[in-house]
Amino acid sequence: MTRKVLLTLSAALFSSFLASQEMGFEEYNPESTLVVPGNPVTRAKFPFIDVHSHHFRMPTQDLSELVAAMDTLNMAVMVNLSGGSGDHLKGAMENVKKHYPNRFVVFANVDFDSVGTPGWGERAAAQLEADVANGASGLKIYKSLGLRNNDINGNRIAVDDPRLDPIWEKCGELGIPVLIHSADPRSFWDPMDSLNERWLELKLRPRRKRSDTDPAPWQQIIDEQHRMFKKHPETRFINAHMGWYANDLGTLSTLLDEIPNMYVGIGAVIAELGRQPRRAREFFIAYQDRVVFGKDAWQPGEYPTYFRVLETADEYFPYYKKYHAFWAMYGLDLPDPVLRKLYYENALKLLPGVDRSLFPNP
Repeated sequence: MTRKVLLTLSAALFSSFLASQEMGFEEYNPESTLVVPGNPVTRAKFPFIDVHSHHFRMPTQDLSELVAAMDTLNMAVMVNLSGGSGDHLKGAMENVKKHYPNRFVVFANVDFDSVGTPGWGERAAAQLEADVANGASGLKIYKSLGLRNNDINGNRIAVDDPRLDPIWEKCGELGIPVLIHSADPRSFWDPMDSLNERWLELKLRPRRKRSDTDPAPWQQIIDEQHRMFKKHPETRFINAHMGWYANDLGTLSTLLDEIPNMYVGIGAVIAELGRQPRRAREFFIAYQDRVVFGKDAWQPGEYPTYFRVLETADEYFPYYKKYHAFWAMYGLDLPDPVLRKLYYENALKLLPGVDRSLFPNP
């Protein structure tokens, strides 16, 4: 074999080697070599209420498969936030009452399309009252309020728009909670550069990127929400995703102190809590009466990460969705009394009509 042939083969092998090293950030997912004790948890220590789930097909859905999966997790009650209104909500309630009357709670929703027409607020409140009479146990407000909903004149509807006041007042009058999602993580409004923790998520899902003019600054939307909470002190609000302050528990603590009718749910923010175990543990103990369990999207395989973060003292274990968190998780090792409040006791205080016999010492 000539020297020229050898050089050609070497160059080809080297090029092949370089090509094998090419990968995007999305593909780089090394397995940790750290050896530490681990206690994976596939079933919650106590029966729990998931206050944040979505099942749009509940009027026709076969609930038996859903309940079987809930049982494996020790989920006693699921709150379906996507109950809709009118006939759709009636259909969901009929399906639940016929098959599993004590395993599901359904929340109603409001249609904001006609805000600005005379008497809209009163009509919306009347429809909500009818939905509650038909079985709804609460009201879910989607993030479209503040982001995408416009009034009849094409103007963005602020979260604290006074035309919506009859709805919040009606919820207080009926004694039902409002679970509300406003805005999205603040990083979606930040420059999409090397300093943005959510760069990978925004790269994979570019429609999530926002700006101060699309449709408004993040802080403005969040402030609108808090003003609305304060304006309606007789109504109990569950702030979804910990109000996007799970990465700033000091500020969240201040807000909870200022707004006694505000509670927070942990859906979709367990990655923030799992990277600050000491601080998060202090927070959960200090505000143990104000936090409820929820996960958001129904993916049964993701619940064990929540259980492990909340219940164990494990170190450095993986999160289930890299584009949400490229860091590892640590357990909070919450005391049993705090876990009980998080898993079901606080939700029992907020949700009307839940079967208390499903829980120990309710």
